Amino acid sequence: MDIPVTGIRTLSPRIKAMRDRLLSSRSTICTERARIYTMAYAEFDSYPVILKRAHALEQTLREMTLFIDEGELIVGNMSSKLRAAPIFPEYVTAWIIDELDEFDKRPGDAFFVTEDQKAELREICGWWKGRTLLERGYSLMSQQIKEIHDAAIIRAEGNLTSGDAHISVNFARILEKGLGGYLAEVAEYRKLLGEVNEQNHGRKDFYDALEIGIRAMESFILRFEKLAAQLAGNENDEQRRSELLTISSNCRNISVNPPQSFYEALQLTWFVQLCLQIESNGHSVSLGRVDQYLCPFYRNDISEGKITREFALELLENTWIRLLSVNKIRSWSHTRFSAGGPLYQNVTIGGQTADGRDAVNQLSYLILESVGMMKLTQPNLTVRFHRNIDPVFLRGCIDVIEKGFGMPAFNNDEIIIPSLISLGVSREDAYNYSAIGCIEVAVPGKWGYRCTGMSFLNFMRVFLAAMNNGLDTMSGKTFCPGTGNFRDFRSFGDMMEAWKHQVKFYAKAAAETDTAVDTALEELVPDILCSAFVDDCIRRGKTIKEGGSVYDFISGLQVGIANLGNSLAAVKKLVFEESRIGREELMYHLGSNFEGIEGEKVRQLLLNYAPKYGNDDDDVDKLLVEAYNCFIDELPKFRTTRAGRGPIGCAYYAGTSSISANVPSGAVVPATPDGRKAFTPVAEGCSPTSGTDILGPTAVFKSVAKLPTGKICGGVLLNQKLSPSTIAGVEQKEKLISIIRAFFETLKGWHVQYNIVSRAILLEAKKHPEEHRDLVVRVAGYSAFFTSLSPDTQDDIIARTEQTL
Repeated sequence: MDIPVTGIRTLSPRIKAMRDRLLSSRSTICTERARIYTMAYAEFDSYPVILKRAHALEQTLREMTLFIDEGELIVGNMSSKLRAAPIFPEYVTAWIIDELDEFDKRPGDAFFVTEDQKAELREICGWWKGRTLLERGYSLMSQQIKEIHDAAIIRAEGNLTSGDAHISVNFARILEKGLGGYLAEVAEYRKLLGEVNEQNHGRKDFYDALEIGIRAMESFILRFEKLAAQLAGNENDEQRRSELLTISSNCRNISVNPPQSFYEALQLTWFVQLCLQIESNGHSVSLGRVDQYLCPFYRNDISEGKITREFALELLENTWIRLLSVNKIRSWSHTRFSAGGPLYQNVTIGGQTADGRDAVNQLSYLILESVGMMKLTQPNLTVRFHRNIDPVFLRGCIDVIEKGFGMPAFNNDEIIIPSLISLGVSREDAYNYSAIGCIEVAVPGKWGYRCTGMSFLNFMRVFLAAMNNGLDTMSGKTFCPGTGNFRDFRSFGDMMEAWKHQVKFYAKAAAETDTAVDTALEELVPDILCSAFVDDCIRRGKTIKEGGSVYDFISGLQVGIANLGNSLAAVKKLVFEESRIGREELMYHLGSNFEGIEGEKVRQLLLNYAPKYGNDDDDVDKLLVEAYNCFIDELPKFRTTRAGRGPIGCAYYAGTSSISANVPSGAVVPATPDGRKAFTPVAEGCSPTSGTDILGPTAVFKSVAKLPTGKICGGVLLNQKLSPSTIAGVEQKEKLISIIRAFFETLKGWHVQYNIVSRAILLEAKKHPEEHRDLVVRVAGYSAFFTSLSPDTQDDIIARTEQTL
C-alpha cells in the first residue's frame, strides 16, 4: 500500500513552475465561446434547440484557441488564455452589460477586461436580448414568486445564470467504452426508432445531437493530437519532444478507443470534465470516485513497469492545475453567494465497496498526497469515512488537514448510505455514492442535475415575517398573511404556529421557483454531452432535464439554521418563560437595530442569557429540530418536473450546504431575536453562530447530531476552526481522530471539515494580502484563496470560533 510521505517530498520543478504560473495569472475573460455560440445560434436559428446547441458546441470545439502550456503532461484548455473565464450569453446578458465597467473594481473576485472585449460583448449581448434563460425563467414565474425572488427571501440566481451541473457523470463507463462505444450505442438506439414519426421525432433529434456532440469531442481531442505533434517537431529538448509525442499518441487513441493506460485514462477523464464545462459551465461538475475507477489502470501499469509512482503523482498534480485553470465569472450578487470563485469540482476518495469492504487503495493515497502537496482550491477533496476505514489512511488525512487549506472534508457513510437506501436508491448504487460540489452527494452517472442548490431560502426573513403577521419588513409586502403579530402572542406556542404557517408557504414558494427554473432549463439549454454520459438518457432518448437519469432527487438550501434555533430559544426563555423582555419591547428594539443604551441592554440579554445552539443544550437544540421539521415535513408534497417521466424519486429533501450565502443572506435581514444586529452575516451551513459555541467541538458535534440528518440528504455542512498548535503533535492528532470517530460512528454526524489557521494569520493576510497570496481557507463546503475574498467574507471567516481539543 502506498503511504503518503508528508513533509518530505517536494513538488517537481515542472509542477512548481506550472503552479506558480497559474497563481500569478490575473483573472480575465475570453469572448471566443460567446462569439461562436452567437454565430451558431443565428445560423441554426430555425433548428430544434437541442440541435442548435449541438452545432454551437461542435463549432466551438472546432474553432476555439488551443494551447499546450510549457511542461504540461495533461492537456486541454477551456479558454484562449490561462485563467480566462468564457462568457455564456445564452444564460444571461443583463448583468454583463450592467457590470462590464466594474469587473476590475470588485472588492473580491475581480476580472480584467480590455476595451475591445467590452465592445464585442456589448454587441454580442445585444443579439441575445429576449432570448436568455434568465428572461425565460422570470417569464414562467407568477407575479408573487417574482416579487419574493426580487425581495431576496428566495434566491435562484445561480440556476438562472449558468448551466445546471451539480452532477458527476459515469466516468467508469466512459473509460470502459470509450467515445467510440458511446457513438455505437447512440447509433443502435436511433436504429431501434424505426420510421420517424411525430411521436419519436424528438428522440431522433436527441440522438442526432448526441452524435454531433460526441464526434465534436473526438475532433477536439484530435486537434490536441495534431498540436502536440506539431510542437514536438519544433522541440529541441529530447525529453520534452518525447513527452509531446506521448501526448499526441494518447490523444489519438482516446479520441475513439477506451484508454489503455493510467496516463490515457486520466487524460480522457480531464477531457470529459473540460468539455462538460465548455458546454454549460455549471459549477459543481464533479469527478466522482476517482480512486475507484482509475485504480485498475494504475495497478496494471505499476505491475507491468509502465509507470512509476513519482510520474503518476506528477500526472495527478498536473490535473489539479488544470482543474484550477477553469474559471467562471458571475454577477456580483451571485459572486457573494460563491465568494472566492469556486467551481466545486469534487474528487471523492475512500469509502466502501458494494460488499461493504474498505475501498481505500493505492490511488487513494496518491490522490491524498498530491492534493496535499499542491495546496490549491481545486479539486474539492472529500474522504468518505466509515468505521472500518484504513487507520493509516485516516492519519494521512489528518496530516493533510494540518497543512491548513481546508481539505479533505469528511462525509459519513454510516448515515449517508442508509439515507440513500431509504429514498429508494439500490444498495449497490448507495455504496457507490460520491460527493458532488461542496458536500452534497449523488450516485455518479445515475443522478440528475442539482442534487442540491436549487434555490436558497432565507430562514430568518421567514422567521421575521412570522413575528410581523406575515409582513416582510424589507420589501414592505405581505406575501403570506400571518397568524398575528408577536406583540399580541399569548404563548410561545403562538410563535411556533406563526413560524409553521409561514414556512409552509415559503416551502411551496421555493418549489414553485424551482419548477419555473427547471422548465426554462429544459426548454432553452438542454445539455448534450452531460446527457450522453448519464444513465439512462441514451436508452430513454431523453436529456437529463426530460427525465433521462436513473435517480432524480433535489434539494434547495436553507440559510440561517443556527440563528433560527437561537432566536426561538431566546423568545421562549426571555419573553414567555421569564418575562425579562416584553413583547412590545423586543419588537421595538429589533426595529431600531438595538440602538441606544436600552437597546444594547436588551441585546446583551439575548446574547448572554438565552441558550445557544452548538453547546449540547436541549433547550435550544430541540427547538431547532422542531422548527426545521416544520419545513422538512412539507417537502414530500412537492415533485420535480421529471415526475412520471422515468426517474426514481423526483422528490425533494432538505440541505444546509449554503456555501458563502450566509454573508449576502444576512445582508438583507434586519436585527433578529438571537441578538444579531441588522445586515450582518447569519450562520453558515449547520454550523453554530460565530462565537456562541463556547463548550468545545464535542458539544458542537452533539448539537449538530440532533438535527434530523437522515432527512437532510442535501448536506449537513459543519465547519470547524482549529488553531495550528491544536493538532501539532501525534497525541493531538490522535485525539482529533478519536473525536471524529465518535461524531461519525456513535452520533451519526453527516459531515465535518476543518480550517487549521490562526486568527492572527488571517488578520495579517487581510492587512498585507501581497504577502499571503497562497493562503487558502475553508469558506463553506469549498476552499478559496483568502486574499481573493471580499472583506465582508474575510471578516466572517475571522469571526468564527477557534476551537481547542
